[in-house]
Amino acid sequence: MIRGYDVDQIKLVNQVAKKLEDGKVTPPPEWAMFVKTGASKDRVPSQSNWWYLRAASIIRRMYINKRPIGVNRLKNIYGDKEKNRYSGQHFRPAGGAIIRHILQQLEKAELIKKVKIQSHFGRVLTPKGISFTDSAAKELAKK
Repeated sequence: MIRGYDVDQIKLVNQVAKKLEDGKVTPPPEWAMFVKTGASKDRVPSQSNWWYLRAASIIRRMYINKRPIGVNRLKNIYGDKEKNRYSGQHFRPAGGAIIRHILQQLEKAELIKKVKIQSHFGRVLTPKGISFTDSAAKELAKK
């Protein structure tokens, strides 16, 4: 049985993004073409399907970790070092609105759900989300 761990992760993210785009699961909002992804970025993303790639990357991250993950942790994962002229580089987290909006869309599509495990709040993949990722991995393995 082919799972999400068994295939190349970059190809998996691209395949999941293609499935999200074809199924219209996470359509980008109107403001997505004008927004930077974080304070450390100078320009808007150059790829036209960056919204789907970010959503697929979040799904993959949840698939790999298996622990509840929230917006703050995802902001730190997708953050980067900001270039400063005089004081060197300092870390800046990614934009939270993009991540929050994608999480809400994935929740509405029932691919993820909110949970509380002991003292950890966050979101995890549902069985539907796991099978969605596994089916993308199976399609990759057939190619």
